[in-house]
Amino acid sequence: MATSKTASFYLTETVSLATSSASGSKVQGTIDIGGLVNIASSEALAIESVDFIYQIGSDYDGNLDELAASNYTVTAQVSDQNPGTLLLRADDNNLVAGGALNADVINNISSHSSDFYPDNFGKLDEAFMAVNDTLYLVGSLKGNNAASIAPLFVTARIRARIAKLSKQDWMALAITSTANTD
Repeated sequence: MATSKTASFYLTETVSLATSSASGSKVQGTIDIGGLVNIASSEALAIESVDFIYQIGSDYDGNLDELAASNYTVTAQVSDQNPGTLLLRADDNNLVAGGALNADVINNISSHSSDFYPDNFGKLDEAFMAVNDTLYLVGSLKGNNAASIAPLFVTARIRARIAKLSKQDWMALAITSTANTD
């Protein structure tokens, strides 16, 4: 059973796709959690929830037509192993959370979805336990051959706490995080 060492706090990371990023462009950012995860004392980062925020343009608003001239999808994922700029399949043990923003520019309609549940893990006993030194954020833009006409910012806002685990639980998590299903 895990015990909480801290109250909840937030970690954030933002990646940006520059103006004129073509359909299929992907970028990666990192969140260093090495100072929060302690092997010797079996401490892990307990991730309670992940929210994705999509902002467009130099004024960080959400106007759909500012990003691309045609329909597009922005995808974001957080993982605890380095995928490069690849998006992970939902059955990968290292996928923490993912989401997508779909935009129908012509009809001025958008929808946001979490494609990996739960993005809200709940309290400590339901949290995603990360025991690696780094979390990775990947952002991707896909559309109907539409290059972005404004910069796109994808931010992951992670609510977490530090948790103390038994040695056996910590080792089980370390083994699980390296045992991909690929």
